[in-house]
Order: sequence, then structure tokens, then C-alpha cells
Amino acid sequence: MTRPAPEADPDKSSQTPPDESSQTPPGQDPVDEERAPTLLEQMGGIGGLIYSSVPVVVFVLANTFFGLTVGIWAAIGVAVGITVLRLVRKEPLQPAFSGFFGVAIAAFIAYRTGSAKGFFLFGIWTSLLYGGVFLASVLVRWPLVGVIWSTLNGHGRGWRRDRKARLGYDIATLTFVAVFAARYVVQKWLYDEDLTGWLAFARLAMGYPLFAIALAVTVWAVRRAQIRHTAQEVEQRETDAEVEDRLREKYADPA
Repeated sequence: MTRPAPEADPDKSSQTPPDESSQTPPGQDPVDEERAPTLLEQMGGIGGLIYSSVPVVVFVLANTFFGLTVGIWAAIGVAVGITVLRLVRKEPLQPAFSGFFGVAIAAFIAYRTGSAKGFFLFGIWTSLLYGGVFLASVLVRWPLVGVIWSTLNGHGRGWRRDRKARLGYDIATLTFVAVFAARYVVQKWLYDEDLTGWLAFARLAMGYPLFAIALAVTVWAVRRAQIRHTAQEVEQRETDAEVEDRLREKYADPA
């Protein structure tokens, strides 16, 4: 004798199992998965800052003990090795290639001038050029710190309409102007005085510390602009809601 099939429970059959793919694992914030890289990470990170100093140190040591020619080829060899290492480790390529070409140009100038101090001439004039460009961007009200940050992160140009946000970016950009100006003045004086050893020391000493100061001011400016932008968005949403309520009251059908 065949038993009748049990009736399905309508309450249970109507329940849909939760979609596991839409659930977030406990303790994990979905926002973290889409975390944007920091400004330091976009510029190569701490490793990129360290890598940029190694060819300079190698050049000075090799030039001191073995002469200019060995110093030039040693610096180029180290720059090539660092570039290959970063490619193998799949690190950002832009800092790797820019660092290599910077060392190559510096080595070429040292070779053409026949002097070890020529290795630092490219960096000296580059500081003057960068400082002038950053200063000009402030004068035309397009501070480069704001332009670069908004371009890298796709935040648009809305910050330019906010005077306080633009002022923060002006201050950050002028900080970079001061950094580049200090590098140029000090290193150009050491270059003219033929103080190659001190020139190498100034190149390193005025790199990390001054960059850290400028980066700290940049972070402050970015946070200031983001807070202002968020506040403006909230205010705009509230204004739109008020307009919508007034329109509804005006055109509502009489009961």
C-alpha cells in the first residue's frame, strides 16, 4: 500500500534561502575591498622613496673609491637592477621608469661635464622647474595638488568652486614650492662651491624630511576638501528635498 506524499508546508515553501553571495563575511567591511590607494602608494610607496636614494649613494661611494667612470656605470647598473626588481615584483611601473631615466640623465650629464658634481645638476634644475610650475598653478588658481589629487581619484573639479577647499590646496601647493625652492638654493650653492660630498648629503637629507612635511600638508588639504565636499552634498540634498516638498504642496490635488 502506497503512502500519500506529505503535503508541503506553505510557510516553509514560501521561504527563499538567503543568497550567500550577497552576504558579507563577518568582520569584513565591503568598503575596505574598494579602498583607494593613498597618495604615497600612488607615488611608489616607501620602497619607491628608498629605491630613489640607492643609486645616489652607490654613485658617491664608487666615485670616491674608483673614479667617475666606475661611479657612473655603478649608478646605472643599480638603477637597472631596481627597475627589473620592481617589474618582477609587479610594483608600480611609473616610479621605476622615472627613477631609471632620472639616473640615466644624471649620469650622462656627469659624463659630459667630466665632473662628479654634474651628476646632481639635473636634479638641481628640475627642482627649480617644478617649483616654478607649482607656483604658477597657484597664481592661475589651479593649484597642482588639487588638480593631481582629483585626477588620480576621479573627484572632479568641484573643489575649485569652494574657496576654503581651494585655499587648502593652495597652501599644500605652496608648501611644495617652498620645498623645491629650498632644494634649489642649497644644492645650487653647494654645486658652485664644488662640495660634491655635501651635495650628495643635501640631496638625500632634503628628500625624505621635506617630502614628508609637504605630504602631511597635502593630506590635511585633501581631508579638508573632502569634508567640505561632503557637507555641500548633504546641504544640496536637503535643499532639493525642500524644493520637492514645496512643489508637492503647491500642486497637490485638493482632498
